[in-house]
Amino acid sequence: MSLFSVRSDKEEIMDDLECSGEVVYQTLRELEFINKWLGGNQVTLGGLDPLISKNEFVHKLTIADLGCGSGEMLKLVNSRLNPPFDLQLLGIDANPHIISYAEKNCENINAISFKTANILDASFQQEKYDIIMATLFLHHFTNYQLIEIFRTLKRQARLGIVVNDLHRHPLAYYSIKLLTRIFSKSSMVKYDAPLSVLRGFRKNELVEILREAGIPNYSLRWRWAFRWQIIIPA
Repeated sequence: MSLFSVRSDKEEIMDDLECSGEVVYQTLRELEFINKWLGGNQVTLGGLDPLISKNEFVHKLTIADLGCGSGEMLKLVNSRLNPPFDLQLLGIDANPHIISYAEKNCENINAISFKTANILDASFQQEKYDIIMATLFLHHFTNYQLIEIFRTLKRQARLGIVVNDLHRHPLAYYSIKLLTRIFSKSSMVKYDAPLSVLRGFRKNELVEILREAGIPNYSLRWRWAFRWQIIIPA
């Protein structure tokens, strides 16, 4: 069987919710760099526009970022939308050490706050937000889990959902493997980045997951570099 035929079920180092220390902080810094220079940030930011434009009379927005990492995406959202919007931006991550790093990274931005929470917990699933974002996060879950996650997020989001995740493709895999081997100082990035691609998605897999979740109305587009952008209106 080809390495790329089906999604890998191997766990990334980042999946260890007790993971902490400098290796995590270096990884978060490098992920910021990768997302900036490979265009990944724009996939998420661009996904917000159609949801907001369809609700032109909304002036106050509550946006949750699942698997928020360093909080960099929330900083970019704040710069892009504040003003004209009154923003309440919440970063959510299940690793308390990552949340602690994110709080320091965003400590001077009043619109941004953080919460340690597992999105699979019932307590989180009762929360409501205008928009829910997930950047390079959902590939950490199995297809079965994702069906339930999408069902839950659809109930939680008043305006819609934006997903930015990886296309499982040989060029993406071998490119990131080479780049991280040459340039990365983080052992976690060197291991997790190629594995993330193997845990990424083919288009037909995402279509099937959304179908099983009972979500017929969505936009699914390929974006550079090897990203899938999903926009799900409420």
